[in-house]
Amino acid sequence: MEQLEEVLEAGLTEPSSLHPLIDPNKCLGSGSCVSACPEGAIGMIKGKAVLIHPTICIGHGACQAACPHDAISLVFGTEKRGMDIPKVSPTFETNVPGIFIAGELGGMGLIRKSASQGTQAMDSISKLKGSANPLDVVIIGAGPAGLAGTLGAIEKKLRYVTLEQESSLGGAIFHYPRNKVAMTAPVKLPIIGQVNMGEISKEALLEFWNKVIHKTGMKLNYNERMETITQIANGFIVKTTKQSYQTRAILLAIGRRGTPRKLEVPGEDLPKVVYRLIDPEQYRNMHVLVVGGGDSALEAAIAIAEQPGTTVSLSYRSEAFGRGKQKNRDRLNALADNGKIKVMLKSTVKRVEPDKVVLNHDSKEMVLNNDGIIVCAGGILPTPFLKEIGVMVETKFGTV
Repeated sequence: MEQLEEVLEAGLTEPSSLHPLIDPNKCLGSGSCVSACPEGAIGMIKGKAVLIHPTICIGHGACQAACPHDAISLVFGTEKRGMDIPKVSPTFETNVPGIFIAGELGGMGLIRKSASQGTQAMDSISKLKGSANPLDVVIIGAGPAGLAGTLGAIEKKLRYVTLEQESSLGGAIFHYPRNKVAMTAPVKLPIIGQVNMGEISKEALLEFWNKVIHKTGMKLNYNERMETITQIANGFIVKTTKQSYQTRAILLAIGRRGTPRKLEVPGEDLPKVVYRLIDPEQYRNMHVLVVGGGDSALEAAIAIAEQPGTTVSLSYRSEAFGRGKQKNRDRLNALADNGKIKVMLKSTVKRVEPDKVVLNHDSKEMVLNNDGIIVCAGGILPTPFLKEIGVMVETKFGTV
């Protein structure tokens, strides 16, 4: 009960993806689901199973499989907060013939299931009738779904291009904190075969994918962001930040974050401004500003403050950190009390300069020495883009 109260107080009540809906009338308190959940998202309250940590649930469904009383169903969204899910067929094709969706964008963030979907989608794409297009498929995104789809394209000897807007592979996996365990189960990958990983750290998982890339000769176009998709006769034109591709089919394997939300202020295009913390050590002996009020911002500020010689400021536009986990807020307060982090609530960035940053803080202008800025302001969901290209999207309110 205490854990649930902390979650409610922090406002962390909305699952980000597929999650269990527990029927209290059917639940007989066996506790099987609690034992089956490796993340600890489910607990027992008054003899009934309860989703006590909604935001850490990753939707693998082990709880549903373990329940002996059929009391758990897996759903998207909640009664209060809907979740936009693209409509796809059992072959992962959308209502727009030739456009397929796999992985997190379709609501499935789990590594194993994302990879399986990417593989299955490519199986479907390989069966499409040929055309005069230079490419058979453009794969957008180099997370688990995109990488597995690319392996499928290589295995089936398809003409493909895989695009990744970031400078590295792995999608959301790459941006996990160091050593974070990515829970996976055995998965069968094209060319590679059965992969048994069990519990594996982020670093080991990325090392595995890098070996796969080297072994298969997989080609990935990093730092190339898809901008538009235009339908043509028997295919599509995919325009990117670098060029255009004509293709028979498209596999969208992008995350639900979409494009990072920017500050929209002068100087934001300077190279010192980034939108995710990769390695805190790179900020040693530097003046750093973190912008945001969620867990990603708090955790970034805390991690950087632990590096030698850093000065860390945390800017947030609201009056309190209502969205962060209690343990992160407690740690932040301790570091702030010790002078390791300067917390500036009710503040916004006004402009960025090469060696400084200017903020509006409590209606006053403030200038800070600055060597790096990490903006943790979330992402712009790709729902409008999907609708623009004609893909039907359903809003789920606690339904399958």
